[in-house]
Amino acid sequence: MNNEPSDKSSSRELTDIDCVLIGVNASKTLGRCIESIRAAHYPQERIHICYADGGSTDDSLKLAERYPGVKVIALNPEYPTPGLGRNAGWKAGSSPLVHFLDSDTIVDSAWFLRAIESMQDKHLGAVIGMRRELHPERSVYNWIGDLEWNGPVGQSDCFGGDVLIRRQALEKTGGYDEALVGGEDPELSRRVIRAGWKIERIDAVMTRHDLAMTTIRQYLKRAYRSGYGFAAVQTREALLGSNFWKHDLRKIIIKGGGFIVAECLSILTLISGQSAPSLILSLLFMAVGAPLLFSPRLFKVGKFMQEYHLQRKEAVTYAWHCSAVVLPQLMGVLRFHAGALFNRPLKNRRAALKTGLSTPAS
Repeated sequence: MNNEPSDKSSSRELTDIDCVLIGVNASKTLGRCIESIRAAHYPQERIHICYADGGSTDDSLKLAERYPGVKVIALNPEYPTPGLGRNAGWKAGSSPLVHFLDSDTIVDSAWFLRAIESMQDKHLGAVIGMRRELHPERSVYNWIGDLEWNGPVGQSDCFGGDVLIRRQALEKTGGYDEALVGGEDPELSRRVIRAGWKIERIDAVMTRHDLAMTTIRQYLKRAYRSGYGFAAVQTREALLGSNFWKHDLRKIIIKGGGFIVAECLSILTLISGQSAPSLILSLLFMAVGAPLLFSPRLFKVGKFMQEYHLQRKEAVTYAWHCSAVVLPQLMGVLRFHAGALFNRPLKNRRAALKTGLSTPAS
């Protein structure tokens, strides 16, 4: 399909967009992302692509440089963060609107036109759509990601890594917090809202994504990082009197921490005495701890079936995830507070960062 609108005047009226892509060791996915932008149903002279690389050791930079018109920013931080790349990208451009994208996403061809239409509302600082997984069938982890990427349509309290945002909002807020290794997008969202703008999610596919998660180790690491992000952002928000993510953080601490404390007390009681009262007390601690952690599996299967339109077997799988994910998240919360106490925040290591592709199930 021709990328030019049929009406030449409408082409002139459309706003310029700076598309800022970030990545580290993203050679497997970066080209696909750039090509999806080039194939979008939007005048290409209105789209300006910038790739900010966080210090790749693969062919990401060379790959990006092969695309005519793509501005390449080669950052080389010792400890890269998403905020470093995104700030470098938007500050290198001048368009009134900036679209941030992770390099492992594919932009839906109709997205830019849909998003621009929504941004006619001058009260909107940012607009988001739906992110969908490319291969939810290839692993249970991809499938969970597909369920959890999106919130309800309408006014939203935050955005993620894919977002169309006004340059004015970035300039007024100063852009991303470059120290955060998790939660940087919601943290900026809160500052955009406090600056007087709204954020809206529209009912349109924005991007397709490949989580490429196939192992329990990847799953645990992602959950650990999410817990760290919850704690980092909520700590900043609490200092401003905001309850953003307070409930999420409290749930992690009560469920995960309560389970661990109760089970430790159960074990200690059991080994400290072999009497009947000791056994009863041990069982009592266990009976208190288990429902705390496994309450989604015990009580929310029906809710998940209705909310996500799942079959019972699928809802049970998701309920197990909602139960188990709390423990690695709690470790991330504890890591944040330990880092704050000893001035040793979590840092990204470039060698550990890369994007990949899901492989077909054997």
